[in-house]
Amino acid sequence: MPQHTLPRPICGHCDGFPTVTITTGQTTPTGQRQTITAHCPACRGTGHTTPSARVHTRIGA
Repeated sequence: MPQHTLPRPICGHCDGFPTVTITTGQTTPTGQRQTITAHCPACRGTGHTTPSARVHTRIGA
């Protein structure tokens, strides 16, 4: 029987777009634009957050 995993919550800082490519405005000698890649520091480029410890605690237990 297959096990179903719940989807992880999307990162609230990057809204699920963890990696972006930014144009620097300069061109390479071959005429292509120079770009840099930036990753979301909150989710470390995964696009998802891990549930915090508070989510797993039971109230009144």
